[in-house]
Amino acid sequence: MSASIRERIWWYLAAAAVLVYALFPVAWIVSLSFKEGADIGNRQFLPTQWGWGNYQAAFDSGLFIPALRNSLGISIIATAVAVLLSTFAAYGIARLDFPGKKIILSTALAVAIFPVISIVTPLFNVWRSIGLFDTWLGLIIPYMALTLPISIWVLSAFFRQIPWEMEQAAQVDGATTWQAFRKVIVPLAWPGVATTAIIAFFIAWNDFIFGISLTSTERARPVPAALASFTGASQFEQPTGAISAAAVIVTIPVIVLVLLFQRQIVAGLTNGAVKG
Repeated sequence: MSASIRERIWWYLAAAAVLVYALFPVAWIVSLSFKEGADIGNRQFLPTQWGWGNYQAAFDSGLFIPALRNSLGISIIATAVAVLLSTFAAYGIARLDFPGKKIILSTALAVAIFPVISIVTPLFNVWRSIGLFDTWLGLIIPYMALTLPISIWVLSAFFRQIPWEMEQAAQVDGATTWQAFRKVIVPLAWPGVATTAIIAFFIAWNDFIFGISLTSTERARPVPAALASFTGASQFEQPTGAISAAAVIVTIPVIVLVLLFQRQIVAGLTNGAVKG
């Protein structure tokens, strides 16, 4: 066996091990979602009897459907606004030369990695005093604060890879700056914009700290926070099956987005990572 074939086999084995390690918790939750009754307590991986009772319990709980609606609406709005604003900001940072540009990018990166838990308490007090507690807007604003910095960082790196001459050529042909941006730059930047939108949506969709701290009712509580409020049929029963079923349901939009836009995600990340 040649060295190249041996190395390839080792790479395949390593990739398979990482894949199993990453997907085993997901497979376990899926298995739990189909277990019912005493079957949940056993240590067998697969259910002895498959059933849809946990999924029915999740939808009948009265918490899941409003929370799912809240998560979809809040995440989509926060993502759309964040991508729109970050597109203009990243374009200006990539194309214009002005004092403090590096400071802006550094600050954006610092905000992106800032611990969220440290601002929850003051934000809770402010939101209670101005009437934004337990509202969609009260979650959209913090989600934008989470998604805007990373969106600006990713898009600015991507805009720097687009040749400046293409925009200049469009302006020579009579296009205004806005027309050149809208008809030339934005179509070329579509993979980066799609990647940024998906990352921003994931951040908003998966948030738990803001969702559990800045809401108190079904009016605005998102899915991650609602899962913590699930209860069993009695005070002695843990809603493990219903929570697992709800977790599987909320994972489906993430999987669908990745499958639909996997080419744009790969193109956006690789193009943004190459220095032109």
